[in-house]
Amino acid sequence: MERSLLGARVATYVYFVLCGTLMGAWVVHIPAVEERVGISHATLGGLLVLLGLGAFAGMQVAGPLTDRLGARVVVPATAVLCGASLVLPGLAHDPWTLAGALLVFGACNGGLDVSMNAHAVHVEKAYGRPVMSGFHATFSVGGVVAALVAAGATSAGVSPVATMAVIGTVSIMIALVSVRALMPAAPATGEDGSVAETQASPAVAGRSAGGRVWLLAVLALMVMLCEGAANDWSALHLRDVLGASTSTAAFAYGTFAAAMTIGRLLADRVVALFGSMAVLRHGAITAAVGITLVALGPWMWTAFAGWALFGLGLSGTVPQLFSAAGHADPAAAGANVSRVAGLGYVGMLAGPAVIGWLTHVVALNHTFILLTLLCVTTAVGAGVLRTKSDAVPRSETAGVGH
Repeated sequence: MERSLLGARVATYVYFVLCGTLMGAWVVHIPAVEERVGISHATLGGLLVLLGLGAFAGMQVAGPLTDRLGARVVVPATAVLCGASLVLPGLAHDPWTLAGALLVFGACNGGLDVSMNAHAVHVEKAYGRPVMSGFHATFSVGGVVAALVAAGATSAGVSPVATMAVIGTVSIMIALVSVRALMPAAPATGEDGSVAETQASPAVAGRSAGGRVWLLAVLALMVMLCEGAANDWSALHLRDVLGASTSTAAFAYGTFAAAMTIGRLLADRVVALFGSMAVLRHGAITAAVGITLVALGPWMWTAFAGWALFGLGLSGTVPQLFSAAGHADPAAAGANVSRVAGLGYVGMLAGPAVIGWLTHVVALNHTFILLTLLCVTTAVGAGVLRTKSDAVPRSETAGVGH
């Protein structure tokens, strides 16, 4: 049992890396695709909404299917579809074909995202301690891998289409190899009969499970809107506002993704010590400081520092929201995660569209003040994650760890 659980955990890491790599491969090629298709920032922002709508639709289908058929069926199927559809945006030659490509890729990526997160909830429950942030750390690793591969390929003169095709093909092969290690069904309890710390405390128990899930979804919308802005506008910010080259600008997203990776590698231990509410609240405050630095800083080093702080602050927020949604009712983990992730992904892609529209009124960097306000609002609303451990003196939990 211990070996199979370890195998399931490793397989979950693999699928998170694949999902992050596939999304990152699209993100770092946004400037090249925008130039190829010949569209403005504002038009690109509108088209990115379709990626979010596709992701939302894919999540609403994949979540219940994961509860019904099991992650062993849905996760690899969506991973294969996502890998196959990655090349489509690179092949687009006008706004209409790009719109269709983004809709399809978004649906496939959303299905993979929610199904692998539902499986991660089951793995976390079986372990009986926080492990969700570690999975999301490997998603960020995928983003870093994609940034490095794309930067190297661009410097070598490899076309975006070829790069995306190779990444998609390799991802499909890895997804098919990893399927056997996935858990066939959700465990009823942890190995020691425990449940994850993110379950509702008595202070929250008075709310219906459904109501709490939707509150989590609203918070997810705000923080994932912020994450989406970094995904889609960080490279363009360095290129268009600060005058960086295209290859240098790609490292803006790489810096953000690397900071998220570091934060998520540490977040599970921090959650065990201080609780998920503290991670969400203080992370949102840190992110607010970082994006304000990006918005107002006039130098390239301030931009890199700001994107790093922004990534570090956001790093632990989404995993806590997804984990809380999944543990609200483990039998319906896929459906609940799909609600939170679905609304979050609407924010992830609608937010960048709003940024694009705001560029008609103010400079791109000044539009990021909106993200500052959302981070502050998230910090205020972090009490929805209050758990039993938040009422326990920290001296009594200082020995908790991995």
